Amino acid sequence: MTIPFGTRDASFAAAGGVAGIERLVDDFYDLMDTLPEAARIRAMHPDDLTVARDKLARFLSGWLGGPRRYAEKYGALSIPGAHARFPIEEADRTAWLHCMALAIARQPWDEAFAAYLLEQLGVPARRIVEVCALERAAENERAAEDGEGATS
Repeated sequence: MTIPFGTRDASFAAAGGVAGIERLVDDFYDLMDTLPEAARIRAMHPDDLTVARDKLARFLSGWLGGPRRYAEKYGALSIPGAHARFPIEEADRTAWLHCMALAIARQPWDEAFAAYLLEQLGVPARRIVEVCALERAAENERAAEDGEGATS
């Protein structure tokens, strides 16, 4: 009997474990580095992507049911919270998912797993956009209050 993706470590195994995830992440960042439609999200990253690659690979390991490598090295993580300081919008989410879709397509994975993974990655990507919008709204509200207080 096959264990469904998302159960225990089935997704981690389908991705090829740590090595498979690292290949995905390398392909993803290589695409982000070169695709014009990803220029805005690439600009949100440092020039050297070594740490970003490590963080994403470690995060995906645990997120896919494997070892929680991110927490081992970097501690606890709130994906939306970690991205809240960036002006991430719907177009950025679309560009990120496009890079990820192309990177997933490069992997020697079962089509069902590839489709499942891309669908699942859309969930936190949507949440990041929502949290970033809320953060921008809160900043605008604080700025408006500060502006009102300065004239009173």
